[in-house]
Amino acid sequence: MLVRATAFVLAVSFVSPAFAADLACDPSITAKTTLADLQKTYGTANVITGDVDGPEGTTMSATTIFPKDEAKTFIVYWWDEEKHERLSGYTIAANGTGPGGLKVGMSIKDVQAINGKPFKLSGFYWDYGGNANFEGGKLASLPDNCFVNVTFNPSIDPPNDKISTAISGEKDLMSNMKEFAIVKPVVQSIDIGFPDPDAPADEATDDGSSSAAD
Repeated sequence: MLVRATAFVLAVSFVSPAFAADLACDPSITAKTTLADLQKTYGTANVITGDVDGPEGTTMSATTIFPKDEAKTFIVYWWDEEKHERLSGYTIAANGTGPGGLKVGMSIKDVQAINGKPFKLSGFYWDYGGNANFEGGKLASLPDNCFVNVTFNPSIDPPNDKISTAISGEKDLMSNMKEFAIVKPVVQSIDIGFPDPDAPADEATDDGSSSAAD
């Protein structure tokens, strides 16, 4: 399930060509995509289902595409992990592109430009650190009932305890905070998710997922 695995991006006056991509999820993988569809698209030999690492030392059953190619590999998660049915989401490959042109390794400043406004993210250096919250921005509302989770990580170690304390721990940070000009966070991972079609409506969470499958 995507929430467990992750835990699962322009309203500016000028938009460069790099940020002109459509703010939508990849139409080739949707909530209706099946394991058989993945095997047909990518080849059975390139679609491997089994245990993958989850947060806090847990494991979960998911499907890995191109497991032997670091640039192309990505993971598909299922709401029903036993039957591998009801696709819940997938990661974006290292050489892939997410909504709005999101890419692994992209600077937090560039993601803020795509989102159209500053956004919140959790403090760094713990299991759920660096997770973005795009509430109110362009990346918070995507078509086709999908949503995006983005995780950041500093590309430069904090030079002193003051900066380390400012960006660390279980608290909300802002993407435009001054410390980020020094530690330069970049996108570490991008996940696309879909709500559980079988979950009761009153159990849906703010990111579109459902607590029923946790």
